[in-house]
Amino acid sequence: MRIWFNKTFSTIQAVFNNLRQYSTDEVVLVCTHTHENASAFLSADEHYLEPVDLTGDDYIHWCVEFCRTQHIDVFWVGKEAALVIKHHDLFAAVGTQVLSVADYDILMLLHDKARFYTEVPADVAQVMDFVVVNHRDEFDAAVEQLSVTHQKLCVKPAVSVFGLGFRILDTGRDSITQLLKGVEYQIPLQELRQGMRNTPQFDALLVMEHLNGYEWSVDCAGRYGELLCAVQRKKSLFAGHGQSIDNHPDIQGMVERLTAHYRLNGIFNIQFKEGVHGVRLLEINPRPSGGFGMACLSGANLAVMALQAFRGETVDPAVIHYHRRVTEIGTPVILHD
Repeated sequence: MRIWFNKTFSTIQAVFNNLRQYSTDEVVLVCTHTHENASAFLSADEHYLEPVDLTGDDYIHWCVEFCRTQHIDVFWVGKEAALVIKHHDLFAAVGTQVLSVADYDILMLLHDKARFYTEVPADVAQVMDFVVVNHRDEFDAAVEQLSVTHQKLCVKPAVSVFGLGFRILDTGRDSITQLLKGVEYQIPLQELRQGMRNTPQFDALLVMEHLNGYEWSVDCAGRYGELLCAVQRKKSLFAGHGQSIDNHPDIQGMVERLTAHYRLNGIFNIQFKEGVHGVRLLEINPRPSGGFGMACLSGANLAVMALQAFRGETVDPAVIHYHRRVTEIGTPVILHD
């Protein structure tokens, strides 16, 4: 069985390492990327370069041809996942099955956090208090409204990855003080407002209550709405103290309901954070997380479970070692001589 992973994040190496426990004789891992020094190539059985300038339908047609010429059985899609699943019939025509986390509409919803937060049912998961703004005046009104019930607020673009753009609103210090003191992920409220005078209209921005408690990253394997396994990684409040494998019942319940509601499939990640009113949903990532390898140290091989489910095989329950503390260490490698 030839499984192709197109361009995606470097954390796919952890998925490769876990899939090798399935059957090295049966599975051939094929990886493509636009960069010849992609670290994922080190863990693949075969690797090839993708064209750097293809997007949209042109990229889809390239992918279909790649599947045909390379005799790909399963396309475990990363780049352009929503567009690929929209055209899954083209891949089926060349004998390739597409493994995707969700259908096109759901993937597009998860990409837009403003719409996602607005539409997620309250009986499925709880989200933080938030207001979506596109204008300076709306921003001021949102800050005034949310400040009545929340001591600290934060902002985040409605469309972003890796938490890019997330900032806590600092009402007491200016940027030079933050710079000299090495303050991260904060922005002076008044200086942000000053910047909005020059750009009064902007892309959707979320103004939210700041959740200052523990954070959980939950790595999951699912089968079209059925949660097969969820590994909760509870992050320490202090850098360098690792993470612990947790079993918070409220989080487990929300993960089960979210998986069923959005018919999630394959490998995905759901993040939560604790505030003064309890645990709140942050986001659903339709891909393996950066800490996927740590999650599988719990005793659950999520990649194998997802593949077995996709192939219609019996998936045995994982034995998870709760309270196990895990971390990651850097390992130097040679990309090529």
